[in-house]
Parts: sequence; C-alpha cells; structure tokens
Amino acid sequence: MSVSAETSAANNLRLRTLTALWLVPLVVGAVLGLPTAGLAVFFGVFMLIAAWEWCALAGVGDPVARTFYLILVVALLLLLWHWPALTWTPLLAASLVVWAFQIPHILRTRTIDPALGVQPALLLKGLLILSATWAAILSLHRLPTVGPALVISFLFLIAGADSAAYFVGRRWGRVKLAPAISPGKTWAGFYGALAGSALIGLGTNLWLGLPLVKAFIILLICLLAVMLSVIGDLYESLLKRRRHLKDSSQILPGHGGLLDRIDSLTAAAPLYALGMSWVLTDWS
Repeated sequence: MSVSAETSAANNLRLRTLTALWLVPLVVGAVLGLPTAGLAVFFGVFMLIAAWEWCALAGVGDPVARTFYLILVVALLLLLWHWPALTWTPLLAASLVVWAFQIPHILRTRTIDPALGVQPALLLKGLLILSATWAAILSLHRLPTVGPALVISFLFLIAGADSAAYFVGRRWGRVKLAPAISPGKTWAGFYGALAGSALIGLGTNLWLGLPLVKAFIILLICLLAVMLSVIGDLYESLLKRRRHLKDSSQILPGHGGLLDRIDSLTAAAPLYALGMSWVLTDWS
C-alpha cells in the first residue's frame, strides 16, 4: 500500500471513529432513555434521512419530488403508529418476503447493468422496507420489561456480526461471496459473521434465562437475522453500483450515508422482531 493510500485509510478510520463516538451514545441513550413514543419520533427522523437517500438509489434527484416522498413516509409512519401493534405483523412479514426473494437474485448476479431514470417500483419497495424497519424496532422496544435492552441486543448483534465478517474475511477470505456486487466480501467473512452471531445469541440466552427449546429458537433467530443482514448490505451495494454511487450520501463523515450504516439492519430487523416477539410473548 502506498503512503498516500495509508494516509487516506488512516484519515478515514479517524473520521469513522469520531462519528461513532457521538452516534453510538446518541442511539443507545435514545433506546434506553426514551419511551416508545419518543423512540418512534427519534427513529422516524432516521427513516426520513434514509428515505431521502433512497430517492437517489431510485433515480429521483429533484428536491421537490424527494420532499413529496418524505411526506409519504411521514404519513405512512403516522398511520402505522395509530394502528394497534398487531397490524404491524403483516407489514413485517411482507418485508421479510421481499428480502427472502432477494437472496437468489443477489447470489446469481454476475453483471450489473446501470439503472436509468426513475424506478417507481423501487420507491414503493423503499416505503415497505423503511416503514417495516421502523415498526420492527418499535415492536421490540415495547415488549414488557426487556424491550429496550432487546433493541440494544439486536443492534449489537448486527454490529458484532459485521465486525466479525470484516476481520475474519480480511484474515482468511479467499472465495468471493458476490464479486460483481461487493468484491471485498468473502464466504469466510460470512461464516465469521455467523460465528459472531452465535456467540451473541448465546449471550442473549444467558441474559434472558429461557428454557432450552426457546434458547435454541433464539439462537436460530440470531443466525437467520445475520444471514439476512448480509443480503441487506449486498442489496444496497447493488443499488449503488447501478447508479455509479460510492455512498448513499455524505451525511456521516467516514461512513457515507445513513443507509450505508443501516442497510444490514433493514433486512434483519423484521425477522428478528417477529421471531423474538413470538418467542417472548406468544409462547406459553
């Protein structure tokens, strides 16, 4: 690596660290300190930022059109908030189906054709994905007693799996996972993410102190959620490559856009929320 490349990498790492130093406490403080209604507003702002960035991936550049899209997102979130929580289940299930259908498409992609013009279908998909992510976080947060801590556990699961994938892939990665979409991702990194998620799942089970059968199901939920998180990461990378974008925006120094930080989470959250809600509330 050249001196200039090393300097650039060091500067980027410094920016990423500085951003994390204020972003992580902000999110953790909101999850643990706010009531669910307050968290709905907090994460609602995050979803609006992500929606603005999603417009770029769908080919919408006009600020007026983007603003109208944000108004649709606000209206949808308000509508969801005023519905009973039970009605969120179909939304989460629909999002889960969309992500499941992405798996073979992502793994079979060998060439990426550029996207031209506005993609209305992608805009609709964004409404589903972002609203389901928001609803999934709130579904976890409102669970009695353990809700806020469970949200932190989920965020730690995704971040931990991502870190494990990076370090394992860097050390042992040889075979590419999806070379046309993300050349840096390897099967070794994927297995590292699964190993990391298994450890975090075991930690979650120790904390909850559940019977063996429930503990096994929670471990499975963690593994499946992390598998989907990889698909979410790759899918956003695919959308960016279609638009010749490096990042979804530059709102987070060193990290790129908000979507670049939550792409894994958007795919994993519906499955994790549905699974954990079922295990912790619907099982006798």
